[in-house]
Amino acid sequence: MAVKKIRIQDFLSELTLFNELNDSELDDVAQASVEINVDRGNLAFQRGDPCNGFHIVVCGQVKLALVSPQGNEKVIAILRPGQSFGEALMFMERPYIMSAQALVDTKLLHVPKTAVLAQLALDYRFVQKMLVSLSQRLYELINDIEAYSLKSGSQRVVDYLLQCNQHARTSSCHLECSKAVVASRLNLTPEHFSRILHGLCTNRLIRVNGRAVTIVNIEKLRGYQGRILP
Repeated sequence: MAVKKIRIQDFLSELTLFNELNDSELDDVAQASVEINVDRGNLAFQRGDPCNGFHIVVCGQVKLALVSPQGNEKVIAILRPGQSFGEALMFMERPYIMSAQALVDTKLLHVPKTAVLAQLALDYRFVQKMLVSLSQRLYELINDIEAYSLKSGSQRVVDYLLQCNQHARTSSCHLECSKAVVASRLNLTPEHFSRILHGLCTNRLIRVNGRAVTIVNIEKLRGYQGRILP
């Protein structure tokens, strides 16, 4: 795997959590942090491993998933560069309850708990940003519970496509990973996910070519409830 080395201070200074630290503080965090290269398909950690810090995705893509003893998997997040994970478990001093797998060749930065606690003791702004980060995770979790409990499969897929479209800022977007992984993230079977995509195509709301999705009629897509449209 060929992933170029980074200057950790520069990378950290671009992140909201660290962008108000001075050079000396950035140096302290950078010196304590460790770069981890994870080949596609390999695990950065698995359920039961100790959590003594948190990870930030430098480049690549990471799948966080719960895996049952029978091997069944539920994807709980797909993380892109700049996103972090593991903060809450780090503070709770509990082992990981999920696994983290690289979907492509990935570089992670592991920031140890000791470095985080040192900054929390020094800077109230850092405390506030950490609280905002943890609150954002709780907000996202509640949104997920709402979607799984109160929205149909079709509504979850439509919401996902609209979100992808918003990030892409064009009528075309690209599924961020395989359809099976996206389906699990949306709490759907791959077959159900494919049927919903087919229904959206039949209603001339989207076009699908592999992972490429083009939204044909965004207004009708927003109102789609899984029925055949006139």
